[in-house]
Amino acid sequence: MNRISTAVYRHWNASLVNIAQANTSRSCRLTAATAFTNAKRAMSSSKSNNAAASEKCLSLDNINPQFIELEYAVRGPLVIRAGQIEKELQQGVKKPFDQVIRANIGDCHAMGQKPITFLRQLLALTMDTTLFDSPDYPEDVKKRARIILDGCQGQSVGSYTDSAGIEVIRRQVADFIAKRDGAPCNYEDIYLTGGASPGIKSILSLVRAKVNGKRPGVMVPIPQYPLYSATISEYAMNRVGYYLNEDKNWSLEIPELERAFNESRKTTEPRALVVINPGNPTGQVLTRENIVDVIKFAHKHKLLLLADEVYQANIYAPNSKFYSFKSVAYEMGSPYREMELCSFMSTSKGYLGECGIRGGYMEVINMCPQVKAMLTKSITASLCSTTAGQVAVSALVYPPEKGEPSYEQYIAEKAAVLDALKERAELVYKTFNSFEGFKVNVVQGAMYAFPQIIIPPKAIAAAKAKNMAPDTFYAFELLESTGICIVSGSGFGQREGTYHFRTTILPQTDQLKIMLDKFQTFHAEFMKKYK
Repeated sequence: MNRISTAVYRHWNASLVNIAQANTSRSCRLTAATAFTNAKRAMSSSKSNNAAASEKCLSLDNINPQFIELEYAVRGPLVIRAGQIEKELQQGVKKPFDQVIRANIGDCHAMGQKPITFLRQLLALTMDTTLFDSPDYPEDVKKRARIILDGCQGQSVGSYTDSAGIEVIRRQVADFIAKRDGAPCNYEDIYLTGGASPGIKSILSLVRAKVNGKRPGVMVPIPQYPLYSATISEYAMNRVGYYLNEDKNWSLEIPELERAFNESRKTTEPRALVVINPGNPTGQVLTRENIVDVIKFAHKHKLLLLADEVYQANIYAPNSKFYSFKSVAYEMGSPYREMELCSFMSTSKGYLGECGIRGGYMEVINMCPQVKAMLTKSITASLCSTTAGQVAVSALVYPPEKGEPSYEQYIAEKAAVLDALKERAELVYKTFNSFEGFKVNVVQGAMYAFPQIIIPPKAIAAAKAKNMAPDTFYAFELLESTGICIVSGSGFGQREGTYHFRTTILPQTDQLKIMLDKFQTFHAEFMKKYK
């Protein structure tokens, strides 16, 4: 899949849709091979396609080439096919399963997680002020809603906010960070964003400039979350991959950082270092000692440090603990506490899981005031992030306190979510390690497992015959046989000659057990088929 040109990739997607619709009436099974064959046929009929394209203002020949290079695995062809299968099932097409299990993306509520009552009540009150008269809403929630509305123009969340977000919520974020880290936090360093992604993209865009005649480079972990590779491609920068050590529970090792940095300098000027902690897709949690070493490395090479910390509440292993990069740098003293650092948080993960509301924030510290002014100016072009997302951030950083009416329910719901995720993390780890040819590390945190699988030579040959990466071939066969949708490891990056996939631990426990049973049966049959 990662070896296929983007043009083929697009025709493949179109073929998936068209063939699925045609096959529905015949109750036929659409396979990845069929889709790919039809994609090639679509490209071979280029005369009529070119004639039609010549009548358009835009074609693949005259659009931004970085859009063509861009790939985003967690919403790629596997997911498109999963959507088509769901429609086929609704239309009565017979399958060897009765539902699609979407284990491809960290969408908590889509997988059955219940909303936190406090957050939804806060949203309701800020959206519909007539509810302030209702006795069904606790006074502490009403108090917080009034604080937010008083910070809005016209006391309405329907108004624009400051580009950096509602000031009172930014101040709440600053208080939350100061309490978490034991270090001062200035609300003027806080930007409220539509999830973590826009903040990450704004910082990456900031370093998008040639230095010494070289393209800028961004150091990212391998495996990495595809937002980074996609954005780096979109911005015409160079990705500088550093490998996490799978044999040591995906540890981040300084010699590997040095290797990647030094090798890249032949053609690239590294500008920034991305660290995802807890890890996505790998689920590891960095130790404090490891963070100290990374901070020293970034300081030594004058790299802007981007700390992706959106899973900081998702810690499961008993000996693991979250340390923010800011807290460690502050404790290290000068010159490290003066380093430029950007950290990111989201309401989509943790225990809230509100992916669709799009709430998040970034803290930008120690940046040159003139540069920070340029960053702020660029953010103003987007006016402001959604106010619903900003309210969700307030719920995250200013929850009910002990003694308030909402506290007991809030704590119970929060604990239930995190306890269930911990249970599933252990279940996934133990079950996958019982499979032939599987190796998976302890899921210390986040919401994913990234097992390594041994794919038999015959299966590799079959994948090659279809011009597919072996792990993508495996994932498509899994989807067509069981309805389980995962993401192949080649979409995240992996060492040459190894094969992985990412799965979430988000399906509710009963559903997860069903998924793992189906997975085990499929894998045994796959190994037998290609032995």
